[in-house]
Amino acid sequence: MNLMRYKNFYFAISLLFLLPGIFSLIFFGLRPSIDFTGGSALEIQFAQNPENLVFATDSGFQEILAANYDYSVLQSVGEARVIVKGKEINNQEKDQLIETLEQNYGELELLRFETVGPSLGSELLNKTFIALLIVAFSITIYVWRQFNELKYGVCAILAMLHDTLILLGAFSLLGYFGGVEVDLLFVTALLTAMSFSVHDTIIVYDRIRELKRRNPRASFAEIANAAVLETLSRSINNSMTIIIMLLTLVVLGGESTRLFAVALLVGAITGTYSSTFTAVPLLLSWDRFFRKK
Repeated sequence: MNLMRYKNFYFAISLLFLLPGIFSLIFFGLRPSIDFTGGSALEIQFAQNPENLVFATDSGFQEILAANYDYSVLQSVGEARVIVKGKEINNQEKDQLIETLEQNYGELELLRFETVGPSLGSELLNKTFIALLIVAFSITIYVWRQFNELKYGVCAILAMLHDTLILLGAFSLLGYFGGVEVDLLFVTALLTAMSFSVHDTIIVYDRIRELKRRNPRASFAEIANAAVLETLSRSINNSMTIIIMLLTLVVLGGESTRLFAVALLVGAITGTYSSTFTAVPLLLSWDRFFRKK
């Protein structure tokens, strides 16, 4: 079976998922959380919830909250706990907000109150961008040195960029249509997805290197196709265990970690696909182009 004869079809599938995300990133961008923009976050535990209110969707609670605080995110955690994020407030404003909520909903406990200044948020954003550049550069150099050919490093990083853009595009669309914000947990998931993508790609590339040594007279396309066939089932089986676990976290996990699990799930799926159907076709295209030259 010659899977690599359909490499243009694999590129078309990638474009199908890349283009909407890139369009969204260009025109809508990402919705940064207070981790990057600055602001305050409060986690509130109500002592009782006799009417079984879902605070995040209850219009009465939203009206009272909006009248006393300019918030941007309201998230329910369990039956009687909420997380509120919005503009930066001081301790006096925070105490006034808690007092108003107690008057309307009874006794409550403030579990967490955090304030991030705009300067610190900007610094975190810059550090995140620098971290992504360092990761991309380091992986390129590492793969290049391990395989002694630049094409392996460049194609591995292009496949990783493919996964990164799909993940960023997905959260850009979720931010525009669903108000989803990106925070430091998302950055953690993004870096994890990047490493997962390269991990699977290196496995395939390593098999290509082994087969080249064993079959020096075979064409590069034949060797690449054989390497894909030998590693595909292993890659899918390994990835499915991760995907099933992450899917369980998305469905059954708490609100505070659900988006983190979603980001990891998207990264795991795209990483599994790109290691075989993006990284190897890119390698073949590179080889074909320079052989013609």
